[in-house]
Amino acid sequence: MSKTLTEIAQQLKEADKKVQLIYAFNGTGKTRLSREFKDLIAPKNDTDEEEAGLSRDKILYYNAFTEDLFHWDNDLEEDIEKKLRIQPNTFTDWILLEQGQDQNVVANFQRLTNKQLTPSFNQHYRVVDGRRTYHIRDVTFSIETGDEDGTESIKISKGEESVFVWSVFYTILEEVVDVLSVPEAGDRGTNQFDNLEYVFIDDPVSSLDDSHLIELAQRLAALIKLSPQDGPKFVITTHNPLFFNVLFNAIKKGLKYRLTYNEDGTFSLEPLRTDSPFSYHLHLLEKLRLASEQNGFEKYHYNFLRNILEKTSTFLGYDDWADLLPRTAEGTSDPYLKRIIDISSHSKHSGYELSELSQDDKRVLKFLLTDAANKQYVFPEKYRMALEEDHPNG
Repeated sequence: MSKTLTEIAQQLKEADKKVQLIYAFNGTGKTRLSREFKDLIAPKNDTDEEEAGLSRDKILYYNAFTEDLFHWDNDLEEDIEKKLRIQPNTFTDWILLEQGQDQNVVANFQRLTNKQLTPSFNQHYRVVDGRRTYHIRDVTFSIETGDEDGTESIKISKGEESVFVWSVFYTILEEVVDVLSVPEAGDRGTNQFDNLEYVFIDDPVSSLDDSHLIELAQRLAALIKLSPQDGPKFVITTHNPLFFNVLFNAIKKGLKYRLTYNEDGTFSLEPLRTDSPFSYHLHLLEKLRLASEQNGFEKYHYNFLRNILEKTSTFLGYDDWADLLPRTAEGTSDPYLKRIIDISSHSKHSGYELSELSQDDKRVLKFLLTDAANKQYVFPEKYRMALEEDHPNG
């Protein structure tokens, strides 16, 4: 059933489940959904707290806007001290100053990156109404080797920066679960979380390698399980099939969905079976099969095919996904077919190109699909038969 994102946010709220897990392609609207949901649970007002992404009373959420709180000062004049600046907000000050969780942030960060890569939090103050108000203004990073070979004030990669921001969020989430695990509110170290209703997490750290991404998913699942049943509910969205499947297997209870964007500008939230994880490659195959049946191939379908070939080649131990393409008369990989897929699935200016394919490009894609359909290690029987019926002659 087609809905607006506001209606889908309302649906998630009305489901009243401890955990709701959502898979969606990038660009579908996951981040916008997180904002719609946040505004539904805790409508915006004029306070800094709301703009910082932390509504302590009702919802704690992580999305792309959380990373916007951080930006680099590269010290272009002196090139001595590179700092990750933190925009003034109650979000990070509460975590790092009021809760004193800076060392836990460091530990969580190093667990997913490098044990020698060490963030240091720099405390500053500003004068408000004649009084000093302390806050964490920036973070510097260094390589701690225990000897003179250590490196001070380095700029970390964009991926490491994302891990750092997630580590800040995850640390406060640990604090929330720990506090709310005390049954009696009067016995808790703080009552700031007593009215917390939801935690919304949108696509945490997709830049991680598979092993660290699995670790992140497993730790998050374990933390959710530790959360008291009458504590906050969790809504998690992701475009990463590995992250989705690890959480799917770890969290037995709860609802699982696929969020899709419809051509008319609406959205659909489709329930997934709760007894098996979502098979990403089968979803792509289904999309390709339907497009083939309807003669509706567009440029992004080449991306789908390449994704399937990449995952299949890795699983089978091939050095290059092109090794799965049809061979030339000499028995070598066909460079023309590889180049067609490369050009059609990657472009520096894709946002300005037409999505339609020429009839020749559609013919090539159908040929490649039919060839892949005949390789049983790529296509399950039902997909192979459907494609062969649609294109019996390639």
